[in-house]
Amino acid sequence: MKTFNTLCKRTGLVLMLVFLLASLPLLAQDEPKEDDGMKPVRGTFESSWIIDNQTVGVPAKGTLEFMIQHRFGTVSNGIEDLWGLYAPSNIRLGLSYTLFDNLGFGALKGPLSIGIGSTKDNYIQDANVKYGLLTQTRNNRIPVSVTYYGNVAMTTSEPQEELPNGNTSDRFSFFHQLIIARMFSPKLSVQVSPSLSHYNVVDPGMENDHFAVAVAGRFKISAQSAIIINVDQPITKHETNNPQPNVSFGIEIATSAHAFQIFATSYSAIVPQQNNVYNQNDPWDEGFRIGFNITRLWGF
Repeated sequence: MKTFNTLCKRTGLVLMLVFLLASLPLLAQDEPKEDDGMKPVRGTFESSWIIDNQTVGVPAKGTLEFMIQHRFGTVSNGIEDLWGLYAPSNIRLGLSYTLFDNLGFGALKGPLSIGIGSTKDNYIQDANVKYGLLTQTRNNRIPVSVTYYGNVAMTTSEPQEELPNGNTSDRFSFFHQLIIARMFSPKLSVQVSPSLSHYNVVDPGMENDHFAVAVAGRFKISAQSAIIINVDQPITKHETNNPQPNVSFGIEIATSAHAFQIFATSYSAIVPQQNNVYNQNDPWDEGFRIGFNITRLWGF
């Protein structure tokens, strides 16, 4: 009988312990403040672009985004061509669509979008993908947002000379970028974006792979407007045609479905790998030009 009573007591203790452990998730549900703190921050950036680079933001699932990106000529000629407004210009039209909202597992999950674009210079056609890997939370348990952006681009203009390998692969280039952003306050957001550009064929003395880093920031001055800046620094050194860094700054005006940016930049191209590898415009030697980006969102 004593053994039986001891067994009952031990069994009761085990059952009580199991009950308490099973109750922990229920008790945690009674603490909404901690759950609220794990919600993602909103509005790190208003647009998927910040001047010459992608931002960490990816639109919500079912969103179609239309982009117009325009670059005028350099301002160095002054009134002669109205500070570049009458000079030869470059333009890109793009579309992207967000397929998923929470693709992935655990903390590493987020929205994924795919897109296409067409650029005037060299008749470049591109296809791209953007995937939100990590999102900053309100309680800073996750202190930064991280997004991957990549594209493949093809130059479709007539070649000036025979292609080195004699096939279509000579026309292709690729771009990979990891965007790391933090929203420091409702007014200030900053991101750092290391990147790798690859060209299947480059000029003699140039590297096929090119590393660079971009730093961008936004400071809101009102509910709908902000000051935006962007700096691109090449890392890879080439024997010839070493690319110049880029400095750009401007104003952004945004609503829930539109974003308009007007700025000064030393980049003339719009496809990122072309800017990073081939930019020869010195920002401090009359290399600036006026540009603007317009994005429009539709929900489906």
